Amino acid sequence: MKQANLFMAFLRVGLLGYGGGPASIPLIQKEVVDKYEWMTDEEFSDMLAIGNTLPGPIATKLAGYIGYRVSGISGMLNALLASVIPTVILMIILLTSLASFREYDWVQGMTRGVLPVVAVMLGVLTWNFFKKSHTDLGWLKASLLVIASVLLIQLVGMHPAIVIAALILFVLLKPARKAGEEE
Repeated sequence: MKQANLFMAFLRVGLLGYGGGPASIPLIQKEVVDKYEWMTDEEFSDMLAIGNTLPGPIATKLAGYIGYRVSGISGMLNALLASVIPTVILMIILLTSLASFREYDWVQGMTRGVLPVVAVMLGVLTWNFFKKSHTDLGWLKASLLVIASVLLIQLVGMHPAIVIAALILFVLLKPARKAGEEE
């Protein structure tokens, strides 16, 4: 049953994840955390942070790791296939058929119409992560991290992976607090 659930979860993500890997993250989170409860929000956040520091598409990295975690190597292969096959099939069908229609307004409108939905999905995911970080760090630290990240990524032009890696290094190198000690 786990294999069937893995396949269906990542097949849905593969079919509905319009907009690429980042747009698929909220769908994966909904399946993995809310529906099947294979991980907690905290575990998903940690996995996503580490996955973003690694090269390659995020949706396949998440599918591979989650599949492996749920059901070993067969689960990993199952989740990867389920997340990739719909894209491959749809790409072949759509590119061969829509290539002749790409100049039509309805095709361009269809593409532009989906973008706000993807933006809302990413915004909801971002807000949920911010609320989680507020719970762990408090409003001030969480807000400062958001502001610093936006400044570094948008104004300075630093790659997001460098920001994430720096934060991970900071956490790993920060001395551990002793029991009962306040920060």
